Amino acid sequence: MYERMEISSSPAIKAGRRIDRSRFEDLRPPLVMGVLNTTPDSFSDGGMFLDPEKAVLHGMSMVEDGADIIDIGGESTRPFAQSVSLDSELGRVLPVVKGLAKRTGVPLSIDTRHPEVARACLEEGCSIINDISAFSDPTMERLLKESDATGVIMHMQGDPASMQISPSYVDVVQEVHSYLLSRVEHLTSHGIRRDRLLIDPGIGFGKTVEGNILLLRHLDRFRDIGCHVLVGTSRKSFLGKLLGTNEPKDRLEGSIASMLISISNGASVVRVHDVRSTKRAIIVQRSILGK
Repeated sequence: MYERMEISSSPAIKAGRRIDRSRFEDLRPPLVMGVLNTTPDSFSDGGMFLDPEKAVLHGMSMVEDGADIIDIGGESTRPFAQSVSLDSELGRVLPVVKGLAKRTGVPLSIDTRHPEVARACLEEGCSIINDISAFSDPTMERLLKESDATGVIMHMQGDPASMQISPSYVDVVQEVHSYLLSRVEHLTSHGIRRDRLLIDPGIGFGKTVEGNILLLRHLDRFRDIGCHVLVGTSRKSFLGKLLGTNEPKDRLEGSIASMLISISNGASVVRVHDVRSTKRAIIVQRSILGK
C-alpha cells in the first residue's frame, strides 16, 4: 500500500495566499500530473497554448479529467531545445499560474530551472518546483529551503541542447540512482526535509532507448532513496521508436503502457499529456490489483 503523500497547496513565501491543506492530505499515489506547456516549440504540443486564456482553459479541462497536479512550463526542454530569456519565460507562465490559482485548488507546479521564475510562480500560487537541473543552482536551492514547496529532482546527462547527441553510461540504472541519491543527501544536509522531495529518473533526458527501458524496468531500485518517484514517459520519442511512429500524439498506447508499468514498479506520480485516458487506465489497474 502506498503511503499518504502530502503536497502543500501553496507556499509560505507570500502571506495571505494559503488554501486549506486538508483536502490534499488524503491524496494517495498514484497521482497524475497534467502537462501544460506554454511554449511555441515543445515536442508534442508546442504553440497550442501560447494564449494564456487557452492555457488556463486547458488546465481546467485537465482538472475536470482528474489531474491531481498541473505542471506549467514556459521553456521547452525537448532534445536540442535552446534556452529562452527570463522575460519570455515569465511572460508565458505567470498569467497561467495566476489564472489557474484563482480557479482551482489543485496543486500547481512550475517546470523551470530558473530561480527567478520559480520564485515569481510560488508567490502567485504554485507549490511545487519541478527542476530538471536538480536544484544545482545555489539560488534555486535556497529558494526551495526558504519556501515550503515540494521539489522535484530530475536526472539529466548534459543539457537539453546536447543531451541526446551521444548519451553514454556504463550502468544507467546505478548511475542515475547514485546521482539522485547524492542530490537528495545534499539537499537534506542543507535543511530540506526528505519528505519535501520527489525524484525523477529523467526518461528521455540524455538516455538511449535501451537506457529508458532499463530505468523503467528497474524503477523499484529507486525506492531505497526514501522519496516518492515521479516518472514522465508521455509521448516521448523512445515510445515512437518502439511503436514505429514519428507523431507524438500517435503514442497514446505506449504512453499508457509505460505509465502503468512505472506505477507497478514504484512510481507515485506520473506526468502525462493525456490525463483522462491515463486516469481511466489507472482505475482499471487498481481495481484488478485490489489497491
